[in-house]
Amino acid sequence: MAAKKQYLLVKQAEDYARAVIAGKIVACKWIRLACKRHLADKRASRKRDYPYKFDPALAEKVAKFLQLLPHTKGKWASKRQTIKLEPWQLFAVCVPFGWIRKKDRTRRYRTITVFVPRKNGKSIIGGGLGLYMFSADGEFGAEIYSGATTEKQAWEVFRPAKLMAERTPPLREHFGIDVNASSMIRMEDGSRFEPVIGKPGDGSSPSCAIVDEYHEHNDSTLFDTMETGMGAREQPLMLVITTAGSSIGGPCHQLIRDCERMLEGSIQRDDLWAMLYTIDEGDDWTSEEVLKKANPNYGVSISGDFLEARQREAMQSTAKQATFRTKHLNQWVGAKEAWMNMIKWQQQPERKTLSELEGRRCIIGLDLASKIDVAATLLLFPPAEGDPNWHLHGRYYLPEARVLEHVDSNSSRYMEFNALGLMSLTDGEVIDYEVIKDDLREFAGRFDLEQVAYDPWQATQLAQEMEAEGLTMVEVRQTVQNISEPMKELEKLVLEKKLAHGNCPVLTWMASNVVAKIDAKDNIYPNKERADNKIDGIVGAIMAISRAIRTEKEDEYVDTSFIGLL
Repeated sequence: MAAKKQYLLVKQAEDYARAVIAGKIVACKWIRLACKRHLADKRASRKRDYPYKFDPALAEKVAKFLQLLPHTKGKWASKRQTIKLEPWQLFAVCVPFGWIRKKDRTRRYRTITVFVPRKNGKSIIGGGLGLYMFSADGEFGAEIYSGATTEKQAWEVFRPAKLMAERTPPLREHFGIDVNASSMIRMEDGSRFEPVIGKPGDGSSPSCAIVDEYHEHNDSTLFDTMETGMGAREQPLMLVITTAGSSIGGPCHQLIRDCERMLEGSIQRDDLWAMLYTIDEGDDWTSEEVLKKANPNYGVSISGDFLEARQREAMQSTAKQATFRTKHLNQWVGAKEAWMNMIKWQQQPERKTLSELEGRRCIIGLDLASKIDVAATLLLFPPAEGDPNWHLHGRYYLPEARVLEHVDSNSSRYMEFNALGLMSLTDGEVIDYEVIKDDLREFAGRFDLEQVAYDPWQATQLAQEMEAEGLTMVEVRQTVQNISEPMKELEKLVLEKKLAHGNCPVLTWMASNVVAKIDAKDNIYPNKERADNKIDGIVGAIMAISRAIRTEKEDEYVDTSFIGLL
C-alpha cells in the first residue's frame, strides 16, 4: 500500500494556525479567527453537502513555487539566496490556494487580503504570487496587473517580480517568459504581467489583479474596474496587500471592515480570505508584546531593535505617534495629524434609528459651505430619560454634475455614498436648496425640532425662508470663539463613548479628515490637510452641539437679582 503523501509546507502552515489558536504564538483577534475558520472549514468539508474542499497539493504547489524564487533585496539577495517562507506566510498566502469548489474544482477564494505592517515581506508575497499567476496557474492568456494610483506604487510589486524572473533563467526557459522593460510576456499564449496606473485599458480581462497599499487610493475605482473586468475568467484572483492608512471611511478601510465582519461571522463571504495583522482593542501600544503581535516577521525581515526604536520615538513625540501606530502596528488613526481618536470613534454605543427617535428633542447643524460642494444637515438628539447617549444622524448633498464630471478625486466615493442612500445628488451644477428645505420640513414634523444652527455666510436666504415657515433658525458664525468649546465637547463625548453615530461611512470619513488648529490660548478649530478631505458633517455636528450646550447653560441660569426685594 502506497504511503500517504506528505505536504510538509502545508503542515508548517497548519501547525502555525494551531499554535496561534493555542496561544503559543501571540496574535490578534482577527488572526485567531482566520486560523479557526480554516480548521473549522476543513472539518465541515467532510460533509457531503459542504460546497468546498481543501486540496493540500494545490497549496503545496504555490508554496514550492515561491520558495524557488530569489530574494531581490537585502542581505539574502546579496548572498543569492532563494526565498524561505515563514510559517505565517505559508498560511496567509499559500493555504487559500488549496481551497476549491467541489462541483468544478475552481478556486474558492477570489479575493485574498493580507493586511500587514511595513517591512514584513510584502514584496515577496505580491511579486511571487504575481509570477505564479502569470506562469504556473494554468490560465490561458493570463493577464496580471499590478495596479496603483501612481507609477512608483505600481512598480513596488512589479519590480520585484521582474527581478525574480530575470534572476531565474530556468523559470524563463520553462515557461517561455520574455522580460521587457515594463512588462513580461509569454509568447506561447499571449499571457502578460505589467504595472497599471489607474484603470486597465479597454478590452482588458484580468485573471489576477494585485493592489498594493490600497490605503493610498482615494476611491475604489481601480479595484472596481479590475473586478468588473474579471467576469470572463473562470477563477480570477484579486490580491490586496496593504498596511493601514489615514483615510478612515475610504475604500481600503471599508474592505478591512468587511474582512472583520466576515471573520466575526456577521456577514457571509465564502470567497474572501483575510489575514489582518494588527493589535487588539485595549492593548498597550507602548509594550513590547504588541510589536510581535502586529509584525509576524518580527526578528526576520524587520528587527526588534528597529521597531523598539520607532516605538520610543513615538512615545516621546506626539507628532510621530500616529505614523508609528499606522505603519508598524496597523492601526487606523485618521489624518496624519488627526484631531479625532478614530479608534475611540469606532467604539461608540449603538445608534437609535430615526424612527425610534421620533418625537425626541432635536437640534440641527446646517453646513452649506458652498453651492457647488458638499452640504451637510446633522441631526443631534441630546440625552433623554433612560437614554444617556447623544444620537447623531446626517444627510449630505452634492450637485450631480460635479460627480458625473469627476470634478474631484472623491467622485467614485460620492457615488458609493449615494448608492447607500447616504448622500443626495441633486440635479444640475449647483445644490438644489429645495431638497434641503424639504428635509428640514420633514424633520420639523417628525421631531421636537428646537432650533437649526446655520452659518449666515451661505445660508441667509434659506434661513429667512424657513423662519417664515415657523422654524427657529439660529446664526452660528464659524469663528474660533463659537467653535472651540463645542468641538472639545464633541471630542469629550467620543472619549466617554456617548456619541451614537452609527458608524456612518460619510461621517466617519469626514471625522478622520479633521485636523485641529490650536492657538496660543488652547482654542481649537477644525481644519483639513487638503481640499478633497471633506469635513462638512463634523462642522455641522459641532454647530449643533454649540447650541445644545448653550441651551443647557441658559436653562441652568437663575436670575437672583430681585431676591433682596422680597
